[in-house]
Amino acid sequence: MPVQSVFARLEPLLSGVSKPIQYVGGELNSVVKDWDASEGSTMVRWALMYPDAYEVGLPNQGLQILYEVLNEREATLAERTYAVFPDMEQVMRDHGIPQFTVDGHRPVGDFDLLGVSFATELGYTNLLTALDLAGIPLHSAHRTDDDPLVVAGGHAAFNPEPVADFVDAAVLGDGEEVVLAITEVVREWKSEGRPGGRDELLLRLAASGGVYVPRFYDVEYLPDGGIRAVVPNRPGVPWRVHKHTVMDLDSWPYPKAPLVPLAETVHERYSVEIFRGCTRGCRFCQAGMITRPVRERSITAIGDMVENGIKSSGLDEVGLLSLSSADHSEIGEVAKGLADRYEGTNVSLSLPSTRVDAFNITLANELSRNGRRSGLTFAPEGGSERMRKVINKMVTEDDLIQTVAAAYSHGWRQVKLYFMCGLPTETDDDVMQIGELAKRVIQTGREVSGRRDIRCTVSIGGFVPKPHTPFQWAEQLDHETTDARLARLRESVRSDRQYGRAIGFRYHDGRPGTIEGLLSRGDRRVGRVIESVWRSGGRFDGWSEHFSYDRWAQACATELADEPVGLDWYTTRERGVDEVLPWDHLDAGLDREWLWEDWQDALDPDGAREVEDCRWTPCYDCGVCPEMGTEIQMGPTGKQLLPLSVV
Repeated sequence: MPVQSVFARLEPLLSGVSKPIQYVGGELNSVVKDWDASEGSTMVRWALMYPDAYEVGLPNQGLQILYEVLNEREATLAERTYAVFPDMEQVMRDHGIPQFTVDGHRPVGDFDLLGVSFATELGYTNLLTALDLAGIPLHSAHRTDDDPLVVAGGHAAFNPEPVADFVDAAVLGDGEEVVLAITEVVREWKSEGRPGGRDELLLRLAASGGVYVPRFYDVEYLPDGGIRAVVPNRPGVPWRVHKHTVMDLDSWPYPKAPLVPLAETVHERYSVEIFRGCTRGCRFCQAGMITRPVRERSITAIGDMVENGIKSSGLDEVGLLSLSSADHSEIGEVAKGLADRYEGTNVSLSLPSTRVDAFNITLANELSRNGRRSGLTFAPEGGSERMRKVINKMVTEDDLIQTVAAAYSHGWRQVKLYFMCGLPTETDDDVMQIGELAKRVIQTGREVSGRRDIRCTVSIGGFVPKPHTPFQWAEQLDHETTDARLARLRESVRSDRQYGRAIGFRYHDGRPGTIEGLLSRGDRRVGRVIESVWRSGGRFDGWSEHFSYDRWAQACATELADEPVGLDWYTTRERGVDEVLPWDHLDAGLDREWLWEDWQDALDPDGAREVEDCRWTPCYDCGVCPEMGTEIQMGPTGKQLLPLSVV
């Protein structure tokens, strides 16, 4: 039977909640397909969720891509759902309104699959809220054939063990191809009359080696709390599950028709991913490690995407995205070609991710040719040169000073610098060097520009060790020490009469980072903690106004009381080479021995050793290309973007 929209019941209630526009839907380029759009074939219906508020989730590039990829296919339907704010949650509970999609306002529980994209682990409690509102049992073991399959993806899915009780499956890596493969498996199972029920469907997905189904694996623990082994518990299930890698990005020019938000969102631009992957080798960076190898879009494909995206959306800012956008082999040609093409229009270009050693004024001037000149952001990450060597961020202080000198001398007045606190081997002095570097930046800016209105904003995040990185074995700095170091730094900067007023300082306390650390390197036992936090009111843990460290700490103490593990065991403890890590059976393509050797290189008492970028030097054996059957794809192509014809 066609599924009915809940909007008629929902609309009269919207005036009583905050930001009601986020629940209305109907954005430009959104899609509402018939529930049974193709006669004679079996429809497969996806509800795609970003587990955060609409204003954060709508711009998410990954979800928009999957939304288009699925809706382009016949007999396939995809709609979107986001986390609802606590006031809306209460209204829905009071009036019996289930978790719904914003496209057709259909109940999420009526879809075949619920795909959840986790960019951060702090969205886990929002997933539980959505499941509960949808009437889907929280635990996968309690679901029936009538419930959707809950499939996790995104960067946090590279260690899905903390949510293993709540998801039916997890997918590692790029989603474009695998969502279509999953769709066809579901379609075939439905067309055959759903033989074997839910277990049979999950077994078909697991047998491929590219979909992880936690229920098909048993975890054995050691008396000291460590993991003895993770073992398949039925025939046909692989011992290791591999990530997915999309090659030839030119064949996947998504999003073609980006969604245009109705309400204000965190980003309001058309984003074009100019390449995927990064091999700079920053030892802390999970995104760079798990997305290898580098795969560039060609200059012509980028130009076509920008042209079509602007036409279909009306957006007037274009973001050229990647983990390090200025590293594209033809970034100069891309920037000049786009600047030529859109000169004299209201279209502006931005490069949100720029390395200090890849930036140049020519590039910056091309990007600001249409008159919009925002502040420049660079990420030295480590305050001292020693720390930058430890994390393999091979940027010297002189590199940074030369770069900001060029920027200030060419008319920029604002520079933002991003650092981390709590990195392995860090000392108090390493953190204090952040302030000294910021002061030198201001001094340089004043000298080269001859002006006093020079500004530098220092933004500092707490370091959280992540799976599939060389720092996955590292101890995490406790939040008390983190906060004490940063308080001392802040006081040092503010008390400086010559430079203090010119330096902005942004940092939130270290306690959310401790919980992120618990969730990022946790195992299945942490699932009890997540559920306990959710039942006691935990929601929107990535938002400072909703986050409660005490709630998480109490849940750890209560739920893990009978275990030889606890919050500190998961966070502030260094791991050994022989310890079985919760994600060791999930293959990102990285050789474990290589990761360990890189970790030891970082700790070398004679000075951390540099690992070069394999885009420009011989391969240094991380293992991804031979393991995954992939290769680096990059230019230069030698092609150019031609200006559009003026009508």
